[in-house]
Amino acid sequence: MKIWVDADACPNVIKEILFRAAERKKVLLTLVANQPIRTPAARNINTLQVSAGFDEADKQIVKCVETGDLVITADIPLAAEVIKKGAYALNPRGELYTKDTIKERLAMRDLMDSLRGSGVDTGGPSAFSLRNRQSFANKLDHFLTKHTNGNK
Repeated sequence: MKIWVDADACPNVIKEILFRAAERKKVLLTLVANQPIRTPAARNINTLQVSAGFDEADKQIVKCVETGDLVITADIPLAAEVIKKGAYALNPRGELYTKDTIKERLAMRDLMDSLRGSGVDTGGPSAFSLRNRQSFANKLDHFLTKHTNGNK
């Protein structure tokens, strides 16, 4: 199992949690972005820089992800694509997307896009909080405990 991170918009505090988890569990962690990303010096942590452009990092993640891998992303269409490939998707706020929940999330995303397109101010996501960080760390730890070291 590998962890892929849609790193352009991933909060730094989440990256730090991922760095520690990858070191502790000895899991390969790859941050995909269209800009340079700083990472600690570790054999199992690397970056993959893609060309600038809309969804280039997403396309690269979909191309590389394999069944059983984990993708960290807040991008719902990307999450849907990796789930189709048999991978898992976890957002930085600690929500693990599943085949059941991703359809609802896509429908809500499309509705909100439609409302914004017609001029309705839908607001944005709430500020990233300590509770979000803790939820992510807990969900990641639970996932890695279940899916690494022969505990599948």
